[in-house]
Amino acid sequence: MTALHNCLAPAKLNLFLHVTGRRADGFHLLQTVFQLLDYGDLLHFETREDGIIRRTTEVQGIPEDADLIVRAARLLQQALGDKGLSKGINISIEKRLPMGGGLGGGSSDAATTLIALNHLWRAGLNRAQLMELSLRLGADVPFFILGSNAFAEGVGEILTPLDTPHGWFVVIEPGVIVPTPLIFSSPDLTRNTKPITISDFSAAPLGFGKNDLQVVAAKLFPPVAQAIEWLNQYGEARMTGSGACVFCRFDHEPEADKALKAVPAHWQAWKARALARHPLADL
Repeated sequence: MTALHNCLAPAKLNLFLHVTGRRADGFHLLQTVFQLLDYGDLLHFETREDGIIRRTTEVQGIPEDADLIVRAARLLQQALGDKGLSKGINISIEKRLPMGGGLGGGSSDAATTLIALNHLWRAGLNRAQLMELSLRLGADVPFFILGSNAFAEGVGEILTPLDTPHGWFVVIEPGVIVPTPLIFSSPDLTRNTKPITISDFSAAPLGFGKNDLQVVAAKLFPPVAQAIEWLNQYGEARMTGSGACVFCRFDHEPEADKALKAVPAHWQAWKARALARHPLADL
């Protein structure tokens, strides 16, 4: 048996998120910058030789067969054909990222699973092949396999590696789950933000743009609006993804510590450092 333990599935933030249009099939066209954080779920993998894939920890509200980590493992196993018949795995997870938070937790878990099992099972897929395979699990999964921060377009699947500023973030969980379809189906959603270029962002990355989904989520879920208002006293607070988590960036860790210490007790909150590369980028 071989194993990999303490594999970080990092959270992501959308530093901005613009909705620039809508395709004929109803999917929205987006532009965003994905930022990796040094905080996330922890996954542990132990191989088995009987072809069985098991999640060995309970995750509240997520049945094993529906879990993206299990689906990712089975997807890779199927992609290996006859070679995958004997490839099994036990996966345990320390779940720290909230569901419905806009932090990409499930997608990151799936990506970490694919990267780890590609290594443990000696599957031999390169990053481009893993990214293509992972798109079947969701539009955000390829980003976490890419290995770096990125400018994303299309429905989030067109990725360009990008350097982002160093810094620290305080993230607040307002205590609500925001369903993504509800936000994207709202008649109040702005869907015609003018497209930008990567150089537009790179020229002035701090506080660039806005999150077009934020207005809708804040209106429908008052705790999101309250968290933004409170965190705004320390800088420009904004929501990540379709919500519900809210963040503010700081140049230095002591500044983040000061804000984190003051967060009202009825909210969950944590700090994280901006990552330049995925922790498993070299695996």
